[in-house]
Amino acid sequence: MEMSEITWQKSSFSGDRDECVEAAGLNGNILIRESDDPAIVVTTSRAKWRALTHAVKAGRLNHLI
Repeated sequence: MEMSEITWQKSSFSGDRDECVEAAGLNGNILIRESDDPAIVVTTSRAKWRALTHAVKAGRLNHLI
């Protein structure tokens, strides 16, 4: 499958901004990219993606910002 055939989603919090993180599901994994540099794609498992999003929502990563 080509990257142009993948349906990417961005957070609803991104609004109309062009620079955001986008995610897509493919073959049981999660693909992640930045919209301003879409050629670089990181692949992770659904379990690791879920752990990351739970940590972000819980504020456990705020000290990194």
